[in-house]
Amino acid sequence: MTKYFKSYRRFFKKAMEDGTDLERLMEYHKEHISFFQHERLIHLIVMFLFAISTVICFIVIAVTKEIMLVVLALALLVLLVPYIKHYYFLENQTQQLYHDYEKLHEKLYGFPKDEDELK
Repeated sequence: MTKYFKSYRRFFKKAMEDGTDLERLMEYHKEHISFFQHERLIHLIVMFLFAISTVICFIVIAVTKEIMLVVLALALLVLLVPYIKHYYFLENQTQQLYHDYEKLHEKLYGFPKDEDELK
């Protein structure tokens, strides 16, 4: 997904510079924003479930003093760190897509989409 995201951002920047049909680009970009938002939501849910599982595992270890669960807790923790990193990437890149959309809207219509910017 990281490669795809970076590839799409390069495509979008090139399309903005090339004078592509901006109306079609805007529709295409909206579709991709929704794809990436869906991906971000799925990763948020998975990351949250891993975090909850990790916390529950540590609580069970503290209450039962079961040493064998330490391996499970460490495995969950090791998996949680990359999920947090990837979700952080998805969140930031999705925010960049919103900024790209605003730039495209301004280039297409000559004014910013957000009314607050007009004041």
